[in-house]
Amino acid sequence: MIELISEGGAFMWPLLVIAAVAMLLIVERFLYFQRVRVNAGDLLTGLANLVKKGQHSEAMNEAARTPGPVARVAQSALMRHKAKRADLRDIVKEAGLLEVPVIEKNLRGLYAIALLAPLIGMLGTVNGLILTFQGLQGESMSSTQILYEGFFQSLITTGIGLLIAVPCYLFYTYFISRALNQLRRVERAGIEIVNIICDAREATDSAES
Repeated sequence: MIELISEGGAFMWPLLVIAAVAMLLIVERFLYFQRVRVNAGDLLTGLANLVKKGQHSEAMNEAARTPGPVARVAQSALMRHKAKRADLRDIVKEAGLLEVPVIEKNLRGLYAIALLAPLIGMLGTVNGLILTFQGLQGESMSSTQILYEGFFQSLITTGIGLLIAVPCYLFYTYFISRALNQLRRVERAGIEIVNIICDAREATDSAES
């Protein structure tokens, strides 16, 4: 591997740097999605039971203890459980919008690396070809050796660029899929928590009347 780096020329270093950055972004996203992985159905069922009993403070504490955007959206509605249904809908919608940048964090960076790595590799290829023709003009070495070293350097940078780009793009599509699923769960949870609060309030009002 060290030989490939040394023979790949100056453009190998930016490729190695963006490869290291890509690894950090991938690990960060893996840890994030693992950390916020909760069963939204179980959470909403537990909150619904507390809300029906009028235990809104306990429901807010339960949502606060649960990690992830679904719990935070539910908590935002529970904090204003006395608001009208239309107002609660606006609250959960705004809370959901605030979660979008958190859910999609670093995905654009990963996509940019997937696009950038082949371009840097192509620059290395062009650089290798230029050095090859310069060497042929100087004739300090045999033509065969010059062509071998120049084309070998060109192939290394192109290959490494593609080797970085392909996994980055695959991870990007995977994380985008998980992000969209997470956003759908947030939207559904927002609708459900509004219905839970309003239905419980209507049931209480009917019982009192």
